[in-house]
Amino acid sequence: MEFERKKGTLIAYVTGELDHCSAASVRRELDQMISDPGIRRLVLDVSEMTFMDSSGIGVILGRYRAMAQRGGRVAVRGMNPHVEKIFLLSGMNQVIETI
Repeated sequence: MEFERKKGTLIAYVTGELDHCSAASVRRELDQMISDPGIRRLVLDVSEMTFMDSSGIGVILGRYRAMAQRGGRVAVRGMNPHVEKIFLLSGMNQVIETI
């Protein structure tokens, strides 16, 4: 995973699969990066993500909660049809901004 900072925004480029096998490491990396109090918005760029399961949903919702607790926001961009379908079926599109 790669990161880019732009003022108070952290853009995380998530690649490959976000599933049971990768969720813990992705969660750790994201938590480390968003621990910076200067980060007010997390944008997850998933344009290179090929697969996501319920573990991926948990990772995204967990970061949403962490950011919301301190008044921050989370957005997801670049969803392929598979990821978008999971977003819609899980109702995450009702909570997390898509750009």
